[in-house]
Amino acid sequence: MLMEGIFAAVTTPFYADERVYFSKIEANMARYSRSLLAGMAVLGSTGEAVMLDDAESRDILRAAAQAAAPEKVLIAGVGRESVKATVELAEAAAQYQYDAVLVRPPSYFAPQMSSAAVLHYFRSVADRSPLPVILYNIPKFVPNQIPIEVAAELAQHPNIIGIKDSSGSVERIHAAAAATANAPRRTVPVTQVFEAVTARMMAPRAQEAASNFVSVGDLAGNTAVATVPPAACLKTRTREVGFQILTGSERAIFASLQAGASGAILAFAAYAPQACQEIYQAWEDHDMALAEEKQQCIMAAGKRIVGELGIPGIKHACDFNGYYGGRARAPLLPLAAEERAEVEHLLAEIRN
Repeated sequence: MLMEGIFAAVTTPFYADERVYFSKIEANMARYSRSLLAGMAVLGSTGEAVMLDDAESRDILRAAAQAAAPEKVLIAGVGRESVKATVELAEAAAQYQYDAVLVRPPSYFAPQMSSAAVLHYFRSVADRSPLPVILYNIPKFVPNQIPIEVAAELAQHPNIIGIKDSSGSVERIHAAAAATANAPRRTVPVTQVFEAVTARMMAPRAQEAASNFVSVGDLAGNTAVATVPPAACLKTRTREVGFQILTGSERAIFASLQAGASGAILAFAAYAPQACQEIYQAWEDHDMALAEEKQQCIMAAGKRIVGELGIPGIKHACDFNGYYGGRARAPLLPLAAEERAEVEHLLAEIRN
């Protein structure tokens, strides 16, 4: 699976009584689908995944996938404390035609999560997951980081395709790129313009092919059989990719791309996808001065909203920029009036 560009780490909207607000999930996903984002990550940290039960998680994954445009890459956050529970949610994500799963290390028994235990966990998940696995290093919320040497060893697994590193350390991005440079390269399908081919892009064609099947019995009979004309074939080509590294830090998009990252999965992109996309586009166009300028434009807002105010700040930013954020689930507290005003001031000049 090709993982390049900017991905929004999307929120999970709730009603005032904390029930999941599915119509707002659908509205947000439809709007993200009209952006230049490469895709969306559902049920990551920004999606308050740890606040949801398993039934809610499955229902959210299904609703988000149904509302997303077929050309957008979909990543499902499926990390759980056990291998069994993680694999079961990965199987649900595959059923809903996600393209990859994002898996954090277990955290409750952190003292026992040695390098050997982390290796065993990720290998066991990857062995059984029907979808490609992206490792998720999030030291802000999980007390132990995935060591670079462990990531390098896991990069040799045929079903582990990359890592999202939310440490904020460009040095870690550079070290991970160097340590995984010899990881096996994979041949993946891409479109004619070298963008990712998703499961949902291919699914309608498979269904149409099945509906056009005519049995031998029908052919042997004297009754005319009507079939639907075949859909236009999706033209693809192939591309080789290695182990793909995605930053989770909006304050280090440009520096991470320079250090070897292929893109970013960002909470900031949940409420200002265009501002993030402009950094990536300038870098891709080799306009480094413009990329650095665009990066500086979001530094203060990223530090305050994502880094300090967290989920309540991100959700209010979504509300301010025309997405639905709403309140976070308890025990997270809503922003005070002065904090809401601060978020709105920080975003006044940032394009969404």
